[in-house]
Amino acid sequence: MIKRIHHHVISFGRALRGIQHAFTTQPNFVIHFILSVMAILLGFFLSITNFEMILLVTMIVLGLGAEMINTALEELANLVTREWREEARVAKDVSAGMVLLTAVGTVFVAALIFIPKILEVFAK
Repeated sequence: MIKRIHHHVISFGRALRGIQHAFTTQPNFVIHFILSVMAILLGFFLSITNFEMILLVTMIVLGLGAEMINTALEELANLVTREWREEARVAKDVSAGMVLLTAVGTVFVAALIFIPKILEVFAK
């Protein structure tokens, strides 16, 4: 039992190291994180519903996770080859496309949540 707990503690530390790597090496991850914090703060300021906040946080986690998967796939492609290879380009392009698709979806959800709230504030 102690060995199993120790294994989970080590895994947790490695996961934190992965998040730290994303923060320290990926400018887009930092930008997405800062925009995410701003969106959450705006959500509190505009008193969005619990459901809207859950939806917003879910989209944020999805987007940040996509950034991290993209980074992992890029690093893996670089490990496999430093030469230009069509397969590596496709892997990198598709993973970058995943990030873009997630970001567009997140902006769409945020717009659906925030635009009506912002309009209410200015209507008063």
